[in-house]
Amino acid sequence: MASVLRLYEDTISGGVAAVHLPPLPRMIFVVHGALTIDGRTLGDGEAFGGEGAVTLKPGKDGVTCWRWDFFTDGTRGSAICGPGIRSQEKLSAVLETIPKGELLIRGDSVGFPPGGCAFLHKHWGPGIRCVLDGGIRIDTQGHSTSYGPGSPWYETGADPVFAQAAADRPTRFIRVMILPRDLLGKSSFQFVNEEDKAKPRVQQYKIFVDQPITPPAPNS
Repeated sequence: MASVLRLYEDTISGGVAAVHLPPLPRMIFVVHGALTIDGRTLGDGEAFGGEGAVTLKPGKDGVTCWRWDFFTDGTRGSAICGPGIRSQEKLSAVLETIPKGELLIRGDSVGFPPGGCAFLHKHWGPGIRCVLDGGIRIDTQGHSTSYGPGSPWYETGADPVFAQAAADRPTRFIRVMILPRDLLGKSSFQFVNEEDKAKPRVQQYKIFVDQPITPPAPNS
């Protein structure tokens, strides 16, 4: 069975009583508004991670959030629906480069100063990123693509990537990766070129979620 990572944007109006999500490894990031998840209230720029069933309750003025669901049969992650709810799939990726063995889910933010870059690098696992602020150009697999706020992209982890942030403003993106469990608390970043290791890294990281997971069984 294929392993899939899918990103949704969920907008829930303040009058909605509650939204129930089935158990899956996931991260939910609050883009704007307020959201209570199983008794914990989150505001702008905060995130929740876990793999159990959860109940979401929007704040009185509603909430917009990004939700990454990880599953193994291509059918379990889904948009939510109902009055006062708008849910859309932003990006879905079959994780052909998923690591073997025990896994963890990591959700974090990566920030760049104006004009900052990430030299040619790889990661130990695949993931989906989405720009929160600024803009970034991603060079990989012989192509260059520019992304602005709200734009997602997928990286295999195995293919080298060069990232160039916007020159005129700070840039920040939110990222969820599936990594080997032995990287718990450790960086997944790998330089491709030896000479780049001595160059300064300008990226700033904030980890929201870094926890071991049990991949959901097919048709669970």
